Amino acid sequence: MTCLIFSSRALPRPLIGGEKRRNFIRYCPFSLRKKIIFKGCGTAIATPFTEDGINFKEFEKLIEYQISEGIDSIIVCGTTGESSTMTLDEKKTLIKFAIEAIDNRVPIIIGTGSNNTASSIELSQYAESAGADGLLLVTPYYSKTTQEGLIKHYTAIANNTNLPIILYNVPSRTGLNILPETCLELSKVENIVAIKDASGNISQTAQIATLCGDNLFIYSGNDDQTLPILSLGGIGLISVLSNIAPKFTCNMVHDFFNGNIDKATSAQLRSIDLINSLFCEVNPIPVKAALNMIGYNFGSPRLPLIDISEKGKQRLKKSLENFNLL
Repeated sequence: MTCLIFSSRALPRPLIGGEKRRNFIRYCPFSLRKKIIFKGCGTAIATPFTEDGINFKEFEKLIEYQISEGIDSIIVCGTTGESSTMTLDEKKTLIKFAIEAIDNRVPIIIGTGSNNTASSIELSQYAESAGADGLLLVTPYYSKTTQEGLIKHYTAIANNTNLPIILYNVPSRTGLNILPETCLELSKVENIVAIKDASGNISQTAQIATLCGDNLFIYSGNDDQTLPILSLGGIGLISVLSNIAPKFTCNMVHDFFNGNIDKATSAQLRSIDLINSLFCEVNPIPVKAALNMIGYNFGSPRLPLIDISEKGKQRLKKSLENFNLL
């Protein structure tokens, strides 16, 4: 059965003249219960900083590059975007700027997760009022809660916004894992539609897919596990790699969906060395270094993150050269 996948906005009318597409529509070969924000590859976009704040000129430059290379979505204020070192005012300013710069050309998803439920609700409501298409909510960090606490935390946020929500499970950074049974309970909430799975545990991913089915779609949160997760029914990737190689990463995902499995597999294997280099130190240290190497001015990460080590820089440079990015 073929079904339509669309954002929370209305179905699009035909374009007139040079109009830009304001709504997003996709097709999928399975029965749909939840709305999908995007299918394909979304970039967890990095944030360029100067000593005075955010470098909006470079940020817009990267946004334009992403869209011109065919990216399916852009995710702002995530882990790669260093949201945890931004002030609330900086986040709001960046969100507004990004939404205006993207101008409805692709869906924009805003990271509004926090270890403070009330703060997350506040930022989520701001993102909704500014025109975001969806939210990405990381598990509470430091304020580690129970699985029941996770259900109450996410449900409270979901009840205070109309936007579709992607859960973000990255226990290596937060120290807190969303268990499959918890995913099942959260999948019963109407606007909790997907999970970004960066657990690294493929068996757990398979269990989530089995329990939740079409009530909780799965995005790979690890570039090196893209195809394994897609093979379990995942609908896309939220990528770090695509910051510097958006067309390559998008093509890999869409080749898989189009049945070109050998081509997609070859791309996945070819990218492993570069992916490993992009994570040779804590993300986003290497990817910001890579952006600087290929011609952007993204500056340094904010403390407590620091610039890439000389050893890491040389490893990254070699990988970029091997990938024909330098």
